[in-house]
Amino acid sequence: IWGWSDVNYRWVLMHSTAPVARPWEITHDPRNPILEPAESGWDDKSIEYPFPFLNPADGKFYMYYRGEGHGSPEQTGLLISDGDLGDWRRVGTEPVIRADTEHEAWGATHPSVVIVGDTIHIVYTGRPTGSCEEGCTVCHATAPTSDPANVTKNPANPVFTGLGAWWDSFGVREAELFYDGEWIHMLYGGCDGEVCRIGHVRTRDFITFEPSTHNPVFVPSADRDAWDCDGVLTSQIIRTGDTYTMLYAGRKGNEWQTGLATTR
Repeated sequence: IWGWSDVNYRWVLMHSTAPVARPWEITHDPRNPILEPAESGWDDKSIEYPFPFLNPADGKFYMYYRGEGHGSPEQTGLLISDGDLGDWRRVGTEPVIRADTEHEAWGATHPSVVIVGDTIHIVYTGRPTGSCEEGCTVCHATAPTSDPANVTKNPANPVFTGLGAWWDSFGVREAELFYDGEWIHMLYGGCDGEVCRIGHVRTRDFITFEPSTHNPVFVPSADRDAWDCDGVLTSQIIRTGDTYTMLYAGRKGNEWQTGLATTR
């Protein structure tokens, strides 16, 4: 599931598929766009940044997503599907994560999820100003698998403000989670005011974060003609066998596109 925008920055949700062994062989759903902004309400301007997941509690697919309204900030909503990932419906008419604190004045947005036991752990970007980068932080919330719409914010938010390194000192954004059975890993966009790179930390409790010794772990291409030479973000991890595949957003100029990277 991915987002597409027209020239007026009206984002909609799209659905595509690919074989597990050949994730670059993409087929687009002929029903696209599969979901558009609401006719009215908190997400009537734009919807994007979907994070779908299978809920083991009821066997249904849920998806947290970023929504924005005319005159309202970016907030996080919830969708549900009975199994057709090209067919989703809204859960309720209000956001499940509201932008209602000072560090989220402009947005509680860009969600990512892991499930540990019967708890859904959600991280999202807190935007304190109109900037998509300056001062942005990573926040944490939880919901029970029995009720994904019942989200509780971590009172310690923001839980992660970066490592204070030269490459992430301006702001951190668009964190993505994956769970290896012991650690919750978080890849995040670290910004220096001009370029965003991808960093990696891991945690068990969203209190203490242990950084990778290889940070930043993924950087823009050094080739100035490459499509991802000006920035990289939103690193979603898929494990197949002993291979980790990363879908990521890359930027050249003002254009963002999606790429793949792998590691073992």
